[in-house]
Amino acid sequence: MSALDSMYQELILDHSKRPVGKGSLEAPAGALTASHHEFNPSCGDEIDLSIAVDAATGRIERLAWEGQGCSISMASASILAQLVRDEQLTVDEARTRIGAFREMIHARGEGEPDEDLLGDAVALQGVSKFVMRVKCAMLGWVALEADLAQVEAQRG
Repeated sequence: MSALDSMYQELILDHSKRPVGKGSLEAPAGALTASHHEFNPSCGDEIDLSIAVDAATGRIERLAWEGQGCSISMASASILAQLVRDEQLTVDEARTRIGAFREMIHARGEGEPDEDLLGDAVALQGVSKFVMRVKCAMLGWVALEADLAQVEAQRG
């Protein structure tokens, strides 16, 4: 195992043990909120992911999630929560990140992911080599995508 692979493995385990964003959503007054449940029937992983979005700016003010599952799905949700929080993403920026993550996770280890867009989520690139684990890594990202659609519908 290369030093980089080892570092990525440690990052995934750290997020799995000490998840970012896990808990219930505390939405600021006046924020648009959305919540979505995703379930992976092939392994039993599940997540409820909620967001609060500033109606005027479209910026995601808060993201929170609850879930249970393998270390990959829980770490992926945690990495996503940290990315949204640290980058203070708008709805449109979050959609771009979801697309970049989806492209990376379906590439079967080919190509180089955009680290500027994905940050620590590039640590999950190796998952793409294991078809049965792709859905685990995507669980939180798919839930966020559904939340964004709900918020867009509210914004009109």
